Amino acid sequence: MNQTRSQRIAWITGAGSGIGRAAALALSQAGHIVALSGRRADALQAVARQVAAQGGTAHSFVLDVTDSKAVAATVAAIEREVGLVDVLVNSAGINVTARSWATVDVAAWRQLVDVNLNGTFQCMHAVLPSMRARRDGLVVNVASWAGRHASSLVGPGYNATKHAVVALTHSFNMEEGRNGLRACVLMPGETDTPILDQRPVPVPAQERERMLQEDDLGQTVAFVAGMPARVCVNEILISPTHNRVFGS
Repeated sequence: MNQTRSQRIAWITGAGSGIGRAAALALSQAGHIVALSGRRADALQAVARQVAAQGGTAHSFVLDVTDSKAVAATVAAIEREVGLVDVLVNSAGINVTARSWATVDVAAWRQLVDVNLNGTFQCMHAVLPSMRARRDGLVVNVASWAGRHASSLVGPGYNATKHAVVALTHSFNMEEGRNGLRACVLMPGETDTPILDQRPVPVPAQERERMLQEDDLGQTVAFVAGMPARVCVNEILISPTHNRVFGS
């Protein structure tokens, strides 16, 4: 499919909810055609309707990012049905409720690594040949405040995988900047998204209201995507003004 510069295409994983959904809406508002992927078709369709309601264009692709063959097939489908991916937003991510050293099990650890780290790598790997051939492309990886400052709140699996995503992003820039490509790792502090529902101790509504909101991160992704190709925003560490990590 032919595309013009005004029709840049953004592929967002984990687009059915949370930061992924907000990024899709913000990028659409900024003029991108958005390719939405996630595990739930109904959630993707709901986001696609929101994109259409604001005058944008969205295409949905059901995908589990832990399946490398499915990732490759999805990229091929996006290229065939929508066009070449200019911006990849890796927002698919999970945590588990039983997350502490005392409670996490091997199966949960593997799930965290498969989604948060392997899934991120596999999506980057799948779009890299096309981006490199065009000497143009942006990757935004959604990590976490825990990717820079380990936290007992999130557990060893989340800490480790999000630290790894930070390293993965910087290694991409080290090697691919010379090829015209760039990546940004977004490290948000506490954000009011559905992942909070997995906390062992529920977060009170009044605390969630003071956290970062989904749209705050969506606008941040759109800002990074709106920078000229000569600019690489290597990382963004962002938190609520009332940062509970620092204490009351």
